[in-house]
Amino acid sequence: MQLVGASRSAGHPQENVALGIIVILVTAFAMAFGDALVKYVSTDFTLWQIYVLRSLVAIPILLALLLARRRPASLRPISMKWTFLRSMLLMAMWIAFYGALPFLSLPVVAGAYYTGPLFITLFSALLIGESVGVRRWAAILIGFIGVLVILRPGTDTFSSLTLLPIASAVFYALAAIVTRTRCNRESPLVLSLALNISFMAIGIIASAAIAIFDSASRQAAAYLFFLGHWTAMDGRDWGTILLRAALIVAVSSGVAKAYQSGPPAIIAAFDYAYLVFAALWSFVIFSDVPDTATIIGMLLIAGAGVLVLRSAGRAVPQPTRPVPGGPSSQT
Repeated sequence: MQLVGASRSAGHPQENVALGIIVILVTAFAMAFGDALVKYVSTDFTLWQIYVLRSLVAIPILLALLLARRRPASLRPISMKWTFLRSMLLMAMWIAFYGALPFLSLPVVAGAYYTGPLFITLFSALLIGESVGVRRWAAILIGFIGVLVILRPGTDTFSSLTLLPIASAVFYALAAIVTRTRCNRESPLVLSLALNISFMAIGIIASAAIAIFDSASRQAAAYLFFLGHWTAMDGRDWGTILLRAALIVAVSSGVAKAYQSGPPAIIAAFDYAYLVFAALWSFVIFSDVPDTATIIGMLLIAGAGVLVLRSAGRAVPQPTRPVPGGPSSQT
């Protein structure tokens, strides 16, 4: 499966860039709140418990929305293989991202994760042949400098766990390219349904594996968010799960709709709003105030996003070139 001939002019629905920008801003706000909520409950639940219970709520909501349409859509994706690949990439993204949340502050995780839009620009050039140009290559460099300022490798403040949100960013970028090039005609609700079914499946498998291969090792005790057992829940906990379910429906559908509506590099530039929202929710919920280096790094990353946007706006749309010998597992 190669990303060949994935042209902007070949088979894409009519673009609505303004709609894509609005959707990604609202989605980033909801996503930042949802991630702060996961960090808040990470000492009470395992990740797999959250996945299973959240999906048990989200899936019926998505089914109801799909069936309630004036013209009910098929629940089956147009392309099972690309929808499955997209879901796997997004699951890998969230697992890597959530793996860092219990140990790092949300602004630091967000800063590392938001190399994603830079990777989207890079992969847009390498995988689907979009013109990038000097200005956007400069933006990629500035953005990575911003990440280095936040992470401070080689100092006592650096943690190898910060590599997790960077890995998450790579998976996110690949998923965005798949959404744009191979899932552009899929219903956002169908894509969200497929993703939530995948979440529930991996949650059940992981929970069963932990129950079967139970271990009281120190490693399990140190990583209860991943290796712990399910915990009893009260009304407040169920309220949290219900809220997370509503957020995942909104976020997964919003991301799909945004990247279907305009070129990935342009939508990704506004995706940087997540950095601001992450800092906001981190302050509101945890009273965390980013240090000077983190703020400077976030500003550099946001500035890189603006530079990407301006250069993309000036670019003349060109047909996408085939990618000879492209990798078989790309989005």
